[in-house]
Amino acid sequence: MQFRDLKAQYKRLKPEIDRAISSVLDSAQFIGGEVVNRLERTLADYVGVKHCISCANGTDALEIALKAMGIGNGDAVFVPDLTYFSTAEAVATVGAVPIFVDVCEQTFNLSAESLEVAIKQVEEDGDLKPKAVIPVDLYGLPADFPKIKEITRKHNLLVLEDAAQGFAGRIGEKKACSFGDVATTSFFPAKPLGCYGDGGAMFTDNDEWADMMRSLCVHGKGEHKYDNVRIGRNSRLDVIQAAILEVKFSALIEYELDAVNRVAKYYNEAIGERCQGPAIPEGFYSSFAQYTIKLESEDERDALAKRLSEKNIPTMIYYPIPMHRQKAFSALENKDEGFPVTERLVRTILSLPMGADITKEEIKSIAESFVG
Repeated sequence: MQFRDLKAQYKRLKPEIDRAISSVLDSAQFIGGEVVNRLERTLADYVGVKHCISCANGTDALEIALKAMGIGNGDAVFVPDLTYFSTAEAVATVGAVPIFVDVCEQTFNLSAESLEVAIKQVEEDGDLKPKAVIPVDLYGLPADFPKIKEITRKHNLLVLEDAAQGFAGRIGEKKACSFGDVATTSFFPAKPLGCYGDGGAMFTDNDEWADMMRSLCVHGKGEHKYDNVRIGRNSRLDVIQAAILEVKFSALIEYELDAVNRVAKYYNEAIGERCQGPAIPEGFYSSFAQYTIKLESEDERDALAKRLSEKNIPTMIYYPIPMHRQKAFSALENKDEGFPVTERLVRTILSLPMGADITKEEIKSIAESFVG
């Protein structure tokens, strides 16, 4: 069994993907052009925002978005403690300081209550200027943006949605990548919408920021690429990846989203009360980048992972080291007691195989490895 079966997905989509790649090769248009522009229009229309700006990867998307939003030295940016390193890394790269925030025990996403406490603490300290929050749509589930945005409005903070894992999730009819002042996503192969290499994108309704992000993606270009008006970088989505994404986007919307939610339902039914499965609040819809469960203890989690491994069933731990304990951020001197929920979760969570091609029989085999 594969953790995320990209081979099975390719087999399903092979005729369309092969035609799309061949079309690019025949055109010899490998950088920029209509295929990339068309993908950006398609994704912006789907998400429901004015602008989609593609780039080379999800980390670049975060850094470019932060720069366009004017975030830098002396600014505090609030980041969930349970996330991939690049969320906080991007903050530090632009010169700002990541302030880590504990997460919700049920959803694993940023805790609105802990966020307000962290903001007030930074305001009281006075060393940094609270500037933005980066809620992460972890495992495919949108963060609690209704509550988070109540807080950010009160404290006059910007919101940068990190939807690297969350593309196609939604709250009500509003889709992921539309909740922030700017949002970013990743097209890493195993994401809900993934290409066959690296890729990323930024989304916004702000015309000025959109122009800035497009400029920063191409060496700080002005009216053309040899008119360099600021320091940028080389961060472009190549045409072959854009062509692949067009095919995979159609599959995602037409049936894969329904399929992964059906697989999640099968998991819930098969596993029952033997652990905490993904908590999907009422009105929320997950794109299930991962199916992540929480066990009672680290020993129970590790024993289950071992039993599954013996049956050649892969598992993953996202993420074993929380942000506040990463060596790269040791100078911030965060203490474990400030993040009790994250500390429990990193010892007890386990992600199981997930994807549109997993069968009921495979899920039954996984469920048989649980004890009790």
